[in-house]
Amino acid sequence: MSGRDWRLFGRLHAKLYQRLGGRFVGTVGLGRKVLLLTTTGRKSGLKRTTPLVYMPLGDRRVVYASNGGKESSPAWWLNLQADPRATIQIGRSKTEVSARAASESEYAEIWPEAKRYNPHWRDYEKNVKRNIPLIILERVDV
Repeated sequence: MSGRDWRLFGRLHAKLYQRLGGRFVGTVGLGRKVLLLTTTGRKSGLKRTTPLVYMPLGDRRVVYASNGGKESSPAWWLNLQADPRATIQIGRSKTEVSARAASESEYAEIWPEAKRYNPHWRDYEKNVKRNIPLIILERVDV
């Protein structure tokens, strides 16, 4: 699929997820779960929603800024670097979060489990030169 096709698929997936409350489109097989991440565009200021595979980690959620194994960072991560506050939707539940890259020690602790949880993440790491960050999403009390 081309980049344009993936963006179209992502928009369709997000719409179905929102409409169905995550039923049927809240997993991608093998137990991997999907959340919707809504960030604020760093240039446009508009809200942008992206479906992402996530790994539960206690009361936190972990996502991988792989951009499908591309050398460039995904727009959602660039948006979070400009403004770390975002909203995630898991099923019908929406939560305000703050995002940050895992520290080196956190990465070393989390990465082995993350590779087992989603083997695609391991494959992406092998195929790019850049260091792909694990992003930790933590609940923000509003």
